[in-house]
Amino acid sequence: MDTASASPATLDTVMERIRPGVRNESPYLVGAPPRAEVKLNQNESPYDLPPALKAELIETLNDLAFNRYPAEQPSDLAEALAVHNDVSPEQVLVGNGSNELTYLFGLAFIAPDTPVVLPAPMFSLYEKVARLHDADLTTIPPRDDLHFDIDALVAAVTRTNAAMTVLTTPNNPTGLALPPSDLERVLQATPGIVVIDEAYVEFNEHPPATELLDAYPNLIILRTLSKAFGLAGLRLGYLMAHESVVTELMKARLPFMVDRFSEAVGRTVLQHPDLLNERVQQLKAHTRHLVDALSARSDVTTVPTQANFVLFAPQTKHADAVQDALAERGVLVRNMGGYDALQGYLRVCAGTETENKAFLDALDAVL
Repeated sequence: MDTASASPATLDTVMERIRPGVRNESPYLVGAPPRAEVKLNQNESPYDLPPALKAELIETLNDLAFNRYPAEQPSDLAEALAVHNDVSPEQVLVGNGSNELTYLFGLAFIAPDTPVVLPAPMFSLYEKVARLHDADLTTIPPRDDLHFDIDALVAAVTRTNAAMTVLTTPNNPTGLALPPSDLERVLQATPGIVVIDEAYVEFNEHPPATELLDAYPNLIILRTLSKAFGLAGLRLGYLMAHESVVTELMKARLPFMVDRFSEAVGRTVLQHPDLLNERVQQLKAHTRHLVDALSARSDVTTVPTQANFVLFAPQTKHADAVQDALAERGVLVRNMGGYDALQGYLRVCAGTETENKAFLDALDAVL
């Protein structure tokens, strides 16, 4: 082989080998000051597991073989999640957080120029995955009240013959939820995959989408244990779908994505439903308190919510300035200005009673 004419690599030639779809993206970074006494910017649960339960899990950790691979699919956890949701274990696929499963959707469903329909504003990772796989992306702006425009969505999935459509309910970042009738309208409008992301389902007043699984083989429901379950640090998520769809998704899936300890923690937490219910009720109460306190202010506009967070817009100061001033007081909230429809909005998630008071006191001082 004649290599005399080959040129050595330069950084420019290396960068040219990276797909433009990747180079045009930005990394997903939350960004936060190093010091934060009150962290209300990532929709996390403020509650860690009780010490007694952690002690039990430490004993479990001692019994785990670190030198052995976990199962390709954590079947015991999948079975526990199936019981929790009253579905078949064959309908459950467990992931390293729901974000990992979102990337799986790109691998399984999106080739270049595949039609994908996404409403806005919505968790930005879905749009990023679509762009990374060079999808033919149609984005549907919201109504004036920030609810998804279901009429426009139905028209778009019909017009484009969308291979994949995503609906988040309750929606991050708005907190607004869709009734089952709206979900069914989209499911009936397309033979393509419809992903319903229910990351905040425990806080939703509407029935869960699992009631629709038997009727719609094109439905995939995405869930997480990061929010109400309080396991954001362990990365556990799962999806539910027709068992034939789950079988095909396993073919595109990286193996060994859920480690042995995370599986053990997930199984253990599912054995304590009273703890989950108690904390969900506490977070609902804390969220209502935030909504009431913010709604009572004449200098703030608040969006109704069925999640564990509240979207609000300061009226007398720029949102960037308010966010920075709160951070200087040790309170972190999320700036939603990256979404076209949410310029001027901030998002705060419900913390403990003490954390909520600290936020409201700091907001008083800032505004």
